[in-house]
Amino acid sequence: MANIKSAQKRVRQDEVRRQQNLGRKTALKTAVKKVIAALEGGDIDQAKALLKDAEAQLARAAGKGVIHHKTAQRKTSRIALRVAKAAGTKKEAKAVVS
Repeated sequence: MANIKSAQKRVRQDEVRRQQNLGRKTALKTAVKKVIAALEGGDIDQAKALLKDAEAQLARAAGKGVIHHKTAQRKTSRIALRVAKAAGTKKEAKAVVS
């Protein structure tokens, strides 16, 4: 444990932030899994609705520095492409890839 008062405060702050980031990552993974589960269940409309939530969570996590912004973009792109392919519209799939 640190001896200096400011270092002790920093340790406390780091622990709080670690717990917050862990919660954010868990929520993020759950949101992505829900989209994939909806796709596997064949519910395209629900998958599209869940996709918006997952995209928002990914963007929020990238903004907070929990994950890298390019990781967020890659994950968003991949799940959006899966939803577009499942919907069966080539136009949507091309728009996502472009």
